[in-house]
Amino acid sequence: MKSQSTESAPGQPLYARITQVLANALRTGALPAGAVLLEGHVADLLGVTRTPVRQALRELEAQGHVSRFEGRGLVAGGAGTQPQRIALTGDMLGVAATDEPVRKAPGWEALYHGVEQSIVHLSVFGAYRINEIELARHFNVGRMVARDVLVHAEALGLVAKDERSRWTVIALDSKRIGDLYELRLLLEPAALASAARAIPPEEVQPMVRRLQRAARAYPKVQRAELDRLERDLHIDLLSYCANPAILESLPRTRCILTLSKHVLGAAAPMPAEDPFMAEHMAVLQAVAQGDAAQAQSLLRRHLEVSCDKVTQRAAYVRSHMRVPRIGYAA
Repeated sequence: MKSQSTESAPGQPLYARITQVLANALRTGALPAGAVLLEGHVADLLGVTRTPVRQALRELEAQGHVSRFEGRGLVAGGAGTQPQRIALTGDMLGVAATDEPVRKAPGWEALYHGVEQSIVHLSVFGAYRINEIELARHFNVGRMVARDVLVHAEALGLVAKDERSRWTVIALDSKRIGDLYELRLLLEPAALASAARAIPPEEVQPMVRRLQRAARAYPKVQRAELDRLERDLHIDLLSYCANPAILESLPRTRCILTLSKHVLGAAAPMPAEDPFMAEHMAVLQAVAQGDAAQAQSLLRRHLEVSCDKVTQRAAYVRSHMRVPRIGYAA
């Protein structure tokens, strides 16, 4: 079977690409009516994480292409379609075993982590211009790749275009940190109220176990592990929120998460006590117990405390580090 194309326009969200792949499979009949679609299995077949698969399945459900039944997952077909014992395969999704995963990384992704780290460090010291052409030259890539890097950074609130359409690092000073936390305090508890009702218990337990392992090992915890714990609560759990307007607004606040991701344990020392794990655990336990109101209250308190910590962390970087010298920034 010839595999379906997974090419997409630059900047098209991953969930939209997955929606297209699944919709094609349903339309052609390659994915038969009655096949049960489980997030984890579909994610494995497509080489992606569960979050964009979940978003794609929601979109297909809204369009009437898949429906719910008395069991786990969704069934291919409209309401009333009976689930069948059909083993889901890559061929059914239009992805042959020899194909690259749908999640094959665009060129910009290979550069993004390092650029993000540089931009985050710069943002602590103020607003700086980013030269798109020099960024492309620095990494010996095409200008479109450099632009894609900056567009992704823009989506996270790290950079913006000024009145002359020049890329500028947004200064992460105390006022901006406070403004972002004010927005998070409005959005995240609201998202959690919805997500707590929707997230399956089997999704919460791995988050709890990761926290427990990290707490036992602290402070011998890699920054990547800490970043994963932050994503568990503030991104993956909240992604179960049913309000798309909230989900579209949340990424603009995530430059706060990137600050801790890049400086905690590097430019800024690890705190004597764990930086957030006990607070995350309390929220997740409330979610696991079905107490959404308590989870919201605990999340609000966590964000209030976190605002002070991040403000102090940024101040520490300003006082203990020199302004990074980056060839494509001025």
